Amino acid sequence: MPDLILVNAENFETRVALIENGGLSEIFIERESRKGMVGNIYKGKVIRVLPGMQSAFVEIGLKRTAFLYVSEISQIESGVFQDEIDLEMDQKEPRKYFPGEIQIQDLVKEGQEILAQVLREPIGDKGAQITTYISLPGRYLVYMPEVRQIGVSRKIENEKDRIRLRRLVDGLRPESAGGFIIRTACGRAGDDEIKAELDYLISLWGGLREKALKSAVPSLVYQEPALELMVIREYLTPQTSKIIVDHPESFARIRDFLKRTSPRQEGMVELWTGKEPVFEHFGVELELDKALTKRVWLKSGGYIVIDETEALATVDVNTGKYIGARDFEDTILKTNLEASREIVSQLRLRNIGGIIIIDFIDMNRIKNREKVINLLQEELKKDKAKSVVIRISEIGLTEMTRKRSAESLTKKMCAPCPYCEGKGYLKSGRTIAYEIYRDLVKNKGELAGKTVKLYINSQVAELLLGEEKRLLEQLEQKSQIRVQMEIQYNFHQEQYEYSVVEDGTAKPGG
Repeated sequence: MPDLILVNAENFETRVALIENGGLSEIFIERESRKGMVGNIYKGKVIRVLPGMQSAFVEIGLKRTAFLYVSEISQIESGVFQDEIDLEMDQKEPRKYFPGEIQIQDLVKEGQEILAQVLREPIGDKGAQITTYISLPGRYLVYMPEVRQIGVSRKIENEKDRIRLRRLVDGLRPESAGGFIIRTACGRAGDDEIKAELDYLISLWGGLREKALKSAVPSLVYQEPALELMVIREYLTPQTSKIIVDHPESFARIRDFLKRTSPRQEGMVELWTGKEPVFEHFGVELELDKALTKRVWLKSGGYIVIDETEALATVDVNTGKYIGARDFEDTILKTNLEASREIVSQLRLRNIGGIIIIDFIDMNRIKNREKVINLLQEELKKDKAKSVVIRISEIGLTEMTRKRSAESLTKKMCAPCPYCEGKGYLKSGRTIAYEIYRDLVKNKGELAGKTVKLYINSQVAELLLGEEKRLLEQLEQKSQIRVQMEIQYNFHQEQYEYSVVEDGTAKPGG
């Protein structure tokens, strides 16, 4: 659980960092040019039904048609929060349809209009995955308009609390309302806070239905709130001491959100007034750079190598410089145990999902293999994303899956490298443009009121003169830094330098 939540908000990009035990545990990034869409609700049209695949393609207004699987055309439980709940099932309630039980052509027809919610963003060549089940999450409750069940998070372990909360919510909801999932944070909320959120979610759904009836096809009916609000909704806990924000508008938005949902926590929000950027001060920028490298060093001297491919991700564990103090098996065990903690940390930070193969160093003793796999599973409990781990094989390979709802950090921040014909990655031109902006702002104490000559790759220069010219305008207006660009055709995309025009001393960047 995060000790600190840091929000870096600009008009072109918002980044939210979770800090645990002094280090970066997770990072969330949303760019103005490509907003996240998981949780968004669209009014769409079925354009093709595929009986052989028990699925359908639905036009919802995105670049690629969305994918609807037969098991998502029912109204029993949300695939988004399925890993968090323990529903008391009533056999009279409708339930999910699964392949073999009913044919998709009996459920949807080509040309049919439907209301659907995004479960997973488009990844690679795959379109968004959607569900016809609608769920509206709050801090304490998830509203499921089309069912009657009340579920309770498995993380609320006290049976008396489970019974009390279920009865409370059941008594608060109107007769005609749908079902609810009681989230973990609900156990720490007051009855008045729970009622306020319940009423708000029901009202929100009513407004969405009216809007959907009037909307054209395809169209966006509901958009999830700003990134910082979504992260706070999902990750704020009693262990969180502060929310530090560097933008006044974002600061006000968060205060208003907490005032409505958690008045007792409104005072923990602080507006950053430090001299250096908030991410720089807390070491987030450095950790982000490390998260884009393949090799991660362990404190013992060992290391892990992470490779992402289209179909899966692999993690290789090595002893490296670590030679141990006792027998070789003990050295291997300690390296594998340390690697287990770091692997989970990196999966969360890099948002790696899908199939993951871990090549632990071979261990001869069965009890040592069990220690490693048990620690891996224990560390994964800290992760909100659902995962399944298979035991270590005889050759030390561990297969696991981690739920994927969006692109990994590498896919989001980087682009295929033209210098290695797509075999590796480098930061995208837009990422470099933003880094240049932050670099100059960071040094505005010595650059304010001066003209800076920026030596830069042609593609990044094109961005700064075109789509991202507002960055240069902001530098001049807010930081009093004027920028003159000079294209360096021998610079690769991540490379740049700048110098003050008066003295001509170049300072390398990147």
